[in-house]
Amino acid sequence: GERFYSYSDIPFFKNQQRVLLEMNQKIDPIRIYNYIASGGYGALEDVLSEGSRDRVVKEVKASGLRGRGGAGFPTGVKWELLAKERNGHGKFLVCNADEGDPGAYMDRSILEGNPHSIIEGMTIGAYGTGATEGVVYVRNEYPLAIKHLMIALRQCRDFGLLGEDILGTGFSFDIKLVRGAGAFVCGEETALIRSIEGKMGEPRQRPPFPIEKGIDGKPTAINNVETWANIPLIFRVGPEEYAKQGTKGNTGTKIFSLVGKIKNTGLVEVPMGITIKEVVYDIGGGPPGKAKIKAVQTGGPSGGCIPAERFDLPIDYDSLAEAGSIMGSGGMIVMDEKTCMVDVAKYFMNFLKGESCGKCYTCRKGTQRMYEILDDISRGKGTLEQLDLLEELANVVKDTTMCGLGQTASNPVLSTLRYYRHEYEEHIRDKRCRAFVCSELVGAPCQAACPVDTEAWRYVAHIARGEYEEAYQVIREANPFPSVCGRVCSHPCESQCRSGTAGESPIAIRALKRFVTDRVDPAVYKPKRAARTKGDKAPVAVVGSGPGGLTAAHHLSLAGHKVTVFEADDRPGGMLVSGIPPHRLPRDTLNKEIESLLDENVTLKCGTALGRDFTLDSLFEDGFKAVFLAMGAHKSRKLNLEGEDAAGVYPAIGFLKDFNLRGKTLAKGRVGVIGGGDSAVDAAGVALRQDGVESVTIFYRRTRNEMPAQERDIETVLEEGVELETLVSPVRVLTEGGRLTGIECIKNRLGEVDSSGRRRPVPIPGTEH
Repeated sequence: GERFYSYSDIPFFKNQQRVLLEMNQKIDPIRIYNYIASGGYGALEDVLSEGSRDRVVKEVKASGLRGRGGAGFPTGVKWELLAKERNGHGKFLVCNADEGDPGAYMDRSILEGNPHSIIEGMTIGAYGTGATEGVVYVRNEYPLAIKHLMIALRQCRDFGLLGEDILGTGFSFDIKLVRGAGAFVCGEETALIRSIEGKMGEPRQRPPFPIEKGIDGKPTAINNVETWANIPLIFRVGPEEYAKQGTKGNTGTKIFSLVGKIKNTGLVEVPMGITIKEVVYDIGGGPPGKAKIKAVQTGGPSGGCIPAERFDLPIDYDSLAEAGSIMGSGGMIVMDEKTCMVDVAKYFMNFLKGESCGKCYTCRKGTQRMYEILDDISRGKGTLEQLDLLEELANVVKDTTMCGLGQTASNPVLSTLRYYRHEYEEHIRDKRCRAFVCSELVGAPCQAACPVDTEAWRYVAHIARGEYEEAYQVIREANPFPSVCGRVCSHPCESQCRSGTAGESPIAIRALKRFVTDRVDPAVYKPKRAARTKGDKAPVAVVGSGPGGLTAAHHLSLAGHKVTVFEADDRPGGMLVSGIPPHRLPRDTLNKEIESLLDENVTLKCGTALGRDFTLDSLFEDGFKAVFLAMGAHKSRKLNLEGEDAAGVYPAIGFLKDFNLRGKTLAKGRVGVIGGGDSAVDAAGVALRQDGVESVTIFYRRTRNEMPAQERDIETVLEEGVELETLVSPVRVLTEGGRLTGIECIKNRLGEVDSSGRRRPVPIPGTEH
């Protein structure tokens, strides 16, 4: 809903430097007059009127332009080599407009919107290198680009800009159009040449290089669409001015096709050397939903995946190669946490094995075998030995194949193994896909997302039919604390609910769970117990009676073991009773749930602490054969601020335990809560309910969108009267006589995105208050 009055103020465009693409909005591509009126063919006129062929090559070299097709070979060096070739039968210049990368459409946009820039660039190149014939090799799937290019070529011939004796200078050069069938391998120079000659698009061994022997045996130089579009610009502004854009060794701008899990998709033109982070967050606007951005895949199917931790990487040929990827023609696919990296590698390998021409055995069979291994892993049938084989095979394909397709085909595998090996191991060892993508490992996404594997789809179906007791049985089979989870669970199942991902609201799974557990007596669930055997099973000690300890004791009891549970506090429940306040989790509900887990095999001893009342050695001396440690983590993180230990300053967990276990009301007057997590929000809710409290304010260093607490809980405390101050950090605690008198804070602004996927809070000097 924000209103902008200038094109350059729109964030998507404000952070770009549209040099090549700006002409697209200024001209009608099928009217040569528009292009000429905008300065078109002025560079060609200047070059021809000066009459210096050497100047052309020198200025392109001085500009530092590197081929935008992916390899990044210096364009001026390639032209210099072609110019030195002595061939009485003519030379060729080729514009590679095949653009076979899925999701990329940079070349298509230039051909459709400004075909004359390609023609002018090729004509200048022909003059400088002595070429007499030109070819634009364009894929047949681009009908509008072909139409506009054919019109432009016809207009140029009519105007004397192509053909014999161009502009009366005695220089002759013409361009013909060749339509390709869209084979990805034809992006490779020698395969493209064979396709132009009417043969099967297969690469050949080099040398000889196309510069020496190309189309019909004549010297040939090949550049892609974007490279040719840069040539008129270099001669229009001068090589020195052109080289000011970008960085040393990587000059000019680059067009990227920004697609995927990002707010602003489309073509972006940015100076070389800009960081991935700037493209993804400043131009792309970051993720469209709550899922954090996980990686960016650059370079098309033969590119690699770069993780979010490395988004500070500058976008240039050398940096991307070091990171395990390539620039490619400019595809940039953004992926979020709901993207499985094994599935990504499998997708691109499936594409590449189908596009391999089959001439190289290692490429033909290597890509096929890599796909088969990835398919096994995605199905949960892979082994760790296969993982080592996959890496070895990827390196063999990379080192032994003949053309660029095979040499880069391993990049998706090697880059994902390099940065996301743990995901491969999860698929193999745990049979788990953390992105809930690999269908044979996931099944129902809601069940896969549940930490205790509850079959939510089953009990939801029972509820729909009014079968509440059957629904309770399904819940209780997997979850020993159904009533608790019906109230305070973070419900990850709902974030993966297929109804929610299909554009509708997710099914309210947690609310349905509470609906059932509030209406059904827990006694209807009869757990399966182990059959009686001769002799007693080994006694086990469980230290801690939180949800982990009680669950372990319950299942050990069902298996026939005698279990003793030791609890340091005066009642069982752990953080359920000491951390979660009664207004969120009623105590009668919690106590009923705990009582249902205790039976004749479980003995509970409260008020006994490990290290104070007993040791691990003493437990084994008392006859226990095994000990399960479930003490939890009952400590708050410190702020490490001056005055933090003053009277009146409480750690959140200690504050909650004093209230929940001992009924102490510690809060008075104006209460400030530092932080935005679950314990901070719970502490604010508890403070608000204590006598003598005037107001409660939560201070959080980022914005509300970045608060890690559950949104529903935040809304609840705000509705109850808690205030929220965002973009504020405490600097020090003010004290007098050892007691709290206030806090000094500083305002923040959101800076760059950190490794957590959130923007880092940056203090604003002078805003201390």
